[in-house]
Amino acid sequence: MPDLDVRIGRRRLAAVRQGATVVLTGPAVFRVVGPGALTCLQGLLTNDLVQPGDGSMVYGALLTPKGAIVVDTWVLRHGDGLSLIVPTAGREPALEIFHRTLPPRLARMADLTEEWRAAWVLGEHAFRTLLKSGIPVPEGAGRVGAAGEGASETLVALAPETAPFVALLAGPADQVERLAARLVEAGATAGEESDLQAIRILAGWPALGLEIEERTLPQEVRYDEIGGVSYTKGCYTGQETVARLHFRGHTNRELRGLVWQDGLPPESRAVVADGREVGIVRSTLTLEDRSLGLALVRREVGPGEDVVAAGRDAVVVGLPFEPRLVEG
Repeated sequence: MPDLDVRIGRRRLAAVRQGATVVLTGPAVFRVVGPGALTCLQGLLTNDLVQPGDGSMVYGALLTPKGAIVVDTWVLRHGDGLSLIVPTAGREPALEIFHRTLPPRLARMADLTEEWRAAWVLGEHAFRTLLKSGIPVPEGAGRVGAAGEGASETLVALAPETAPFVALLAGPADQVERLAARLVEAGATAGEESDLQAIRILAGWPALGLEIEERTLPQEVRYDEIGGVSYTKGCYTGQETVARLHFRGHTNRELRGLVWQDGLPPESRAVVADGREVGIVRSTLTLEDRSLGLALVRREVGPGEDVVAAGRDAVVVGLPFEPRLVEG
């Protein structure tokens, strides 16, 4: 079986996509402060933290020296420090990197995982619902501000256009839960993590431990398309491999979409073309009459090609998934 199979009805999926849904999660969270905090993290992250300035929200990854992704993260730059929202599975690897690379005199790291929570706001009406709730909203996409009004430690961020969510609230658990309740009072639906995963899959966005494996390179999982890497910033760990692929070469595999014309859950992980295995299915979204999936496949297997994936006939498509493939 694939590592993740989200099963959701069309009516529920349409409500999440077209309405406003808030999903509470408990990711790993780190706060880095100090006179060298920005410089130190700039030397670790694939993306540029300096150019967007204070009050910015940036997505990127921490890499091995050979350019493989260790952990991906959203970085919220606000005030005197930077807050990193990391998948739960990435907590220990991130801690190891921070303990090894951050000089205490310049950058002090606090692990806030046990104290903080995150609320992800999804859907076409998410922004309107935020305004209606009275929660202070930043001035534009990719910007961060403070929630204020009894939730001064909580950060409110509007996501970049490519992200699979509209806004993120991150802060102490009690504050975030109160703000999430305000969103529900303003008309949002209290969602589940499966809603967040469904929207992630539709957006063609990779997840740590699924599409992002131990040796995954940023360009293999659409970092160029989703804005997860900068080619103009200074040096960072693993940059040589990333830059070489960008300017002089190409990856051997790429993240693609798959479409099955039935609503049956997949039975295996292999993707086969012309009798040979060319990839692996890691995430699937099962609807009533069809299934969609994300797979890392050989780059020569392009959109429009027929394959046998997870034991059944499927078609390879580009990402993100086109609305017609979701709406039927």
